[in-house]
Amino acid sequence: MTHVIRHLFVYGTLQPGESRWHELAKFVNGEGVRTTVAGMVYDTGLNYPAAKFSAVTPADVIQGRVYEFDDAQRDAALARLDVVEGAERGMYQRVVVRTAAGPSAWAYECGDDELLVRRLPDGDWLTRPAT
Repeated sequence: MTHVIRHLFVYGTLQPGESRWHELAKFVNGEGVRTTVAGMVYDTGLNYPAAKFSAVTPADVIQGRVYEFDDAQRDAALARLDVVEGAERGMYQRVVVRTAAGPSAWAYECGDDELLVRRLPDGDWLTRPAT
């Protein structure tokens, strides 16, 4: 039997208060949990971030939130988010990550290294310096 992933880790524009939060809000339960995932996040210079979920050192973490999907809407949510995140065009791909909060979650990883313009050393899109 296949394990169903019921969570989504977000680190950029899908977070509350950011430009694409409205695309996610209708599909999740609750406030989400602030957590980290191993990896590195970058400012693309295009008003959205890009992440690579591989850590070079233990300090390489991405700050974000993990949300539980509403079970009845999970498939619709993932289909919509694949479009929003450019997964259908190969810009990003949906991968499974392990969050520090515990649950495994879907997340969107950059599929185009040209988008990895400026690494955010603290791993937090919300505290990025102005460009």
